[in-house]
Amino acid sequence: MRQFALYIVLIFTAGWATAFETEDFARFGPSDSQTVLKIVSTADIRFFEPMIASFLAAQPGTAIDYTVVSSTELQKAIVEEGAAFDIAISSAMDLQTKLANDGWVQRYEIRSIDALPDWAVWNDMLFAFTQEPAAIVVSKSGLGNLPIPRDRHDLINLLRQHPDVFRGRVGTYDVRQSGLGYLFATQDTRASETYWRLTEVMGALEAQLYCCSSDMIEAVKTGELLIAYNVLASYAFNREDRDDFAIILPSDFTTVMLRTAMIPRNSQSSELAGLFVDHLMIRSHGSEFKLLTHPALNLNQIEVALNRIRIGPGLLVYLDQLKKRAFLSEWENAIVQN
Repeated sequence: MRQFALYIVLIFTAGWATAFETEDFARFGPSDSQTVLKIVSTADIRFFEPMIASFLAAQPGTAIDYTVVSSTELQKAIVEEGAAFDIAISSAMDLQTKLANDGWVQRYEIRSIDALPDWAVWNDMLFAFTQEPAAIVVSKSGLGNLPIPRDRHDLINLLRQHPDVFRGRVGTYDVRQSGLGYLFATQDTRASETYWRLTEVMGALEAQLYCCSSDMIEAVKTGELLIAYNVLASYAFNREDRDDFAIILPSDFTTVMLRTAMIPRNSQSSELAGLFVDHLMIRSHGSEFKLLTHPALNLNQIEVALNRIRIGPGLLVYLDQLKKRAFLSEWENAIVQN
């Protein structure tokens, strides 16, 4: 597209001073455009760029400022800082639900699509456009002749039987910092008690803790890790070097997250934001465009037990401060064994 361009710039050019912590920023489209859609998102730029490009192709003269943050910083930006974003995209379904439940989100009725899955829209506030399973990512070369685990029981046995191989070389989310990591962990505990046994085993092996899936996958690539647990499968499958990894959707159960978009209540361009939501839902649920997906992630053809996380008030349970403190205390006792 002639006017489609990417400019990496300092975050302060986004037009506001900010106290929330950012990870990346890019402008797409004309640098001098007066029509700018401001998106804050937990999705890496390179994964979301095709969707932005297709939207700008249909909206000539429009630009998009795309700010990448963690899920906890996204909530801080909206609630504490009052940052005027037009679209907020996050993988942390519980935090998104809380923002909607607490009145930080505008309602919007999708205009351009007839049939959507029943999980795709919640109260005309949250719009789910992907189903993304959590995976175990394994270094094929690093494991050598050791068996590739197919479920959590296999993983526990592998780690217990070869502690010298895996000490300091197993990674997972730091759930104190990562909203998605916390969501995956709490959903794992709801599905099975195996999670706590696995967490204790990883803790005994001095597990490395990470903020995000992309960092864990890169650590497996470089050899820093041999195994990463609860990584977003979409991030691993969409890498050009994916053949270096074994990407396992655990056969005992695979947790599936819905990535959601919303229009914050203080959006300065809510009409343009609505057009983007329409475009996002049409493209992601239509046949011609599958965002952040790969043929191997066709969940209709995967023969594992899928634990789909549903949007709704049930996600707020573990955001209760007492429950959260208790969960994090138990998690720290298991994973940080000093």
